[in-house]
Amino acid sequence: MQKLLYFLLFVIITNTGFCQEQPPENKQINIIYGGTFSKDEAKAPGASIFSKDERQVQFEHQGADVWCDYAIFYQKENRLKAIGNIRLQQGDSIQMTSDKVDYYGDTKLAKAWGNVILEQTPGMRLETDTLRFDREKQEAYYQDFGTVIDSANTLTSQIGRYYTESKKYQFLDSVHIDNEQYTVDSKQLDYYTSSKNAYMYGPSTITGETYKIYCERGFYDTKIESGYGIKNTRIDYNDRIIEGDSVYFNKFKKFASATNNIVITDTVNKGIIRAHYAEVFKEKDSVFATKRAVAINLVENDSLYMHGDTLMITGKPEHRILRAFRNAKFYKTDMSGKSDSIHIDEVTGITKLIGKKIDSTLKEAEWSKFHPVIWNVENQMTGDSIHLISDTVTEKLDSLKVLNNAFIVSLDTISKTGYNQAKGKNLYGKFIENELREIDLIKNTEVIYWSYNDDAELIGIDKTICSKINIKMANNDIEELTFFTQPDGDLFPEADIPPASRILKGMLWRGDERIKTKDDIFDEDDNNIVLPVIQGIENPIDIDAEEEKRSQNSSDPVNNIPPPKTTTKEKSKEQE
Repeated sequence: MQKLLYFLLFVIITNTGFCQEQPPENKQINIIYGGTFSKDEAKAPGASIFSKDERQVQFEHQGADVWCDYAIFYQKENRLKAIGNIRLQQGDSIQMTSDKVDYYGDTKLAKAWGNVILEQTPGMRLETDTLRFDREKQEAYYQDFGTVIDSANTLTSQIGRYYTESKKYQFLDSVHIDNEQYTVDSKQLDYYTSSKNAYMYGPSTITGETYKIYCERGFYDTKIESGYGIKNTRIDYNDRIIEGDSVYFNKFKKFASATNNIVITDTVNKGIIRAHYAEVFKEKDSVFATKRAVAINLVENDSLYMHGDTLMITGKPEHRILRAFRNAKFYKTDMSGKSDSIHIDEVTGITKLIGKKIDSTLKEAEWSKFHPVIWNVENQMTGDSIHLISDTVTEKLDSLKVLNNAFIVSLDTISKTGYNQAKGKNLYGKFIENELREIDLIKNTEVIYWSYNDDAELIGIDKTICSKINIKMANNDIEELTFFTQPDGDLFPEADIPPASRILKGMLWRGDERIKTKDDIFDEDDNNIVLPVIQGIENPIDIDAEEEKRSQNSSDPVNNIPPPKTTTKEKSKEQE
């Protein structure tokens, strides 16, 4: 009977005595079911205390209901302390349970602690020890570690904020996503529970079954394991490491691409590709690279640089083939060359330099400039095609073939005006310890050679025709000439041979094209490439936020927002 009197007194006071001091009606916390009513001025001055009886105590405030076992209600302050088996229900989609809640009606702020669980349908669950839920802003915040579980992933972090309207999380400090197929670790990450998209804003690592991605700005679609990094990005992909300003990845398409300042490392064959655009196809075990593309491989303690407008690498590590197309060039310290295309087969150890197709309308005198050319120190060799053969075991150069219209030419180092020349149908060379030591020219061979005595005085100019010539080399210079099968020629005084007769037919000196450094493999166009601007360097482009803005404004022709900015992947494709 006494409890009933207390409760009636409370109702009367609520409706009369404190009317002038109550908050505006739209902010007042309302009692739906009070259970057992009491007061304790010593412990809770000015408060009304409610305890459950056959059912829990229930309060309502602006579209939300709170159930609990025990409540201390400060009506004047419009504040509620709820204790025991708490459930806060907002609409049909959001529910929070906990051991304790402090709820402030004026600000619509709920501070919950003790086994806090926040759920939003469909299928999102947040677990933490302490949570602040701001119903005015529709945001929930924790800073003492939390776990988020949805239909796809389990996410944990030290600090987190959840936006209920956009269903977006902002995670800070020790962020971790756990999935059966992959894990994600990040310093800062945004995550949308509806789209399952993750946006990374700090050092982040994604580890899948067959790949590993590191970036410091990026995007990842966790449903299909696809995304991109746009700052300090690296992907460990099969037996390759891909690094670049922007790197795109798609697991199910087994595809990756990169834009700007790219480095692709072949971890098996120890090769490197540098370029400004590249694509990697895992299924075909192939790489496509362009825009100042160069392949770098270690050959007998020396680096071999190969360039082309386009580079392609195909095949498994033990059957790898490297091709350079259009304006192909290569360089190593003792040898360089150029041709229309270069083809390297690592199984056979054969490198082919293939010339450009010759227009039938061109005169024969112009053909030579379309032929491939190599320079072995000071010796220039040209022909329709050139093959360099390496020992596949030692990986050292073994031999050389120049097929059809073979020429070897070198500038006379003493006179600086004449050229030592030898030509034939084919040329075959032999390397010993990567140094060209012997050359055979066969079929319709001719020689013009400037001969000197030990005092570097010109003896004469040797002009000879025969069927085969053998040339012994020492220190990359001609040491000995041997003519076979009825040689026809002699050593003539310089005055007896007019300048026009000192050049063999078809000889073209291409010294101005010689590649003397690794930088010479690039031409003016390569060095003046304008790189695309990678968007979202400071912050990845939030596709989800852009989509939301666009949908909100799509019906407004005046304020319609333009479509979202092109992603890094799409930008690269457009510029290709």
